[in-house]
Amino acid sequence: MRTRNLITSAAGLSALIVVGIATTAARRGERVLSVDFDKVVTASQPAFDARLAPPSDAGVKAFRIPIKDATIEIAKGVTYQGWTFGGTVPGPALRVRVGDEVRITVVNESPMPHSIDFHAARIPANVAYRMIMPKDSVQFEFTARDAGAFMVHCGTPPVTMHLMQGMYLPIIVDPRDGWGTTADKEFILVQSEFYAKAGDTTVGATHMMQPDWEAEKAKVATYVAFNGRAGQYKDHPLRVDVGDRVRFFVVNAGPNFDSDFHVVGAVFDRVYPDGNPKHVLDGVQTYGIPAGGGAVFEAVFSKDASGEGLYPFVTHSFADAEKGAVGIIQVGVPKQYAHMSH
Repeated sequence: MRTRNLITSAAGLSALIVVGIATTAARRGERVLSVDFDKVVTASQPAFDARLAPPSDAGVKAFRIPIKDATIEIAKGVTYQGWTFGGTVPGPALRVRVGDEVRITVVNESPMPHSIDFHAARIPANVAYRMIMPKDSVQFEFTARDAGAFMVHCGTPPVTMHLMQGMYLPIIVDPRDGWGTTADKEFILVQSEFYAKAGDTTVGATHMMQPDWEAEKAKVATYVAFNGRAGQYKDHPLRVDVGDRVRFFVVNAGPNFDSDFHVVGAVFDRVYPDGNPKHVLDGVQTYGIPAGGGAVFEAVFSKDASGEGLYPFVTHSFADAEKGAVGIIQVGVPKQYAHMSH
């Protein structure tokens, strides 16, 4: 059997660059970072690991992405038969830099046709995004030219069905010279919707739900989530230290709703709408991300301002937040409150 390694921390991801991942000489003498996401799987329990390691200095980054069916948890005690990239929803976060050569191999290990669509790639769709039949694969490469937080998803019709089943992942493209600041912590947050109805299966305390196509067509979501599970970061907050500059890469996988990203009790001192540090906005309370879009946010949790405490993060479309698109940032070791209004 092949060994499956779980990424449980940003430090673990950094270690994989040195141990367990092939780093070899490219044809132009550049280093190659090669990651097989059949073997390297992002930890999803007790919560999806949102932490990010810094980008590798390798000039060529090669990713093998398996497509596979998997049972996923979309809310506490609620499971769902998902279609996935790499076995999790969202799929693994890819991280590259402007100027990198990005090599992609997608292998369809599921019983039905799928495909892949990179919003970060300037490449003909007929070359890279063709249908991948079961037990087939596709390979292509592109040069990362545009910085930002981008969506990757299955583009097989009906696209909404493949999205509501969980077929999306983020790719972060860092500017070649960085974002203009030094972040102490970085997190990836992918907002998405699930459309589900009661199924016939219950295993112990876990209830299996099934797709609700009519609800999707009516845009009546059952759950709206960050990183594939409604409300998971209320029970398992994102932890940072007092004084940290925290960078959030937020991607909205949709398929239907905008994400109006907001942190209660803080103001973003920097928002990058498109990944270009020259276009940075400052002093932003809430910033909207359309379905299929992404943006980069920074906030500083200073001792004399947004210091030690609990800070909910939400989509400020509160009907969606109440369906699960809410979490907590824990700064330092604050007093725990029995009730929070978000």
